Amino acid sequence: MPASSQNSSGGAKTHRAEYRVIYGDTDNMGVAYHANYLRWFEIGRAELFRSLEMTYKSIEEKGFFLPVSEVYCKFINSAQYDDRIIIEAAVDASMRAGIKFDYRILRKTDEAELVQGFTKHAYMNKNGQVIRPPRFIKDILLENGYI
Repeated sequence: MPASSQNSSGGAKTHRAEYRVIYGDTDNMGVAYHANYLRWFEIGRAELFRSLEMTYKSIEEKGFFLPVSEVYCKFINSAQYDDRIIIEAAVDASMRAGIKFDYRILRKTDEAELVQGFTKHAYMNKNGQVIRPPRFIKDILLENGYI
């Protein structure tokens, strides 16, 4: 499976990361605890950045931070213990002052959609001030077809 691809409907380029649901991710019925989907969103966006040879650590070392300002998560189906899931992450270019990531989480075996959601992030400097998006991030996303 390719790590990134163009959406089949011609939409935004997505990055795909895989994860296996571990026992610690679930309740006593073997169903993934709802807050773990937010962790999996983080895996999706971190792996998207990593695919561009950019990590949160490298961004922070340059004095930029991306705190989450908003989260949305719509539950459609449940992940179960030992499921392999696919985390799709894409950048929504409509947000000018920050960055928005859109997500879909699918069960790998049948590609059933489990969750849809997004996170919005502000850009901040090391003094905690909201700033304009750093040019180098926009350039990398643009060069690689994410915006």
